[in-house]
Amino acid sequence: MIRPTTTDDMAALIALADSIGFEPNQLEELTGMLADYLDGKSNSDRFWLTDDDDGPVGVVYCASEPMTQGTWNLLLIAVRPDCQGQGQGRALMRYVEETLTARGARLLLVETSGLASFDRTRAFYRKCGYSEPGSRGRRQDRLPQGAGRSGDVVLYQFTWVATTIHGLASRLNI
Repeated sequence: MIRPTTTDDMAALIALADSIGFEPNQLEELTGMLADYLDGKSNSDRFWLTDDDDGPVGVVYCASEPMTQGTWNLLLIAVRPDCQGQGQGRALMRYVEETLTARGARLLLVETSGLASFDRTRAFYRKCGYSEPGSRGRRQDRLPQGAGRSGDVVLYQFTWVATTIHGLASRLNI
């Protein structure tokens, strides 16, 4: 069952992130972001969802892109390693799409690494129907040394065609 993330999920979600290879500094940042959200210190332009199957097995975090209208970023999706390949990730993506449709979204962006070790991740997004409009080039020079990123950053997108057509029709008074 996919539902909003609660305070009771925090320890299990941090353990999930640890199990998929988050570094200690990333776990600390994730803990802070999740705590701010659960304490009501973040705005309504972001949300966390948990896939609960007798305990959290997946999590997703989305936030709106600042200074845009209807553009969102998928900042985190994770499924416990023993539950991967069973449809939880795809179900989380569909739930995000439904949630964003209700919010009038027009575009969902997903960034991931271009490294060979992320081949499975990129295949997952393509399997979910996300297109790859291109890569953004090398980002090493824009991140501090030791940030753990190298290689191309690959951008995927999901566009709400119906929302786009409706918006165009209203501008044309059709």
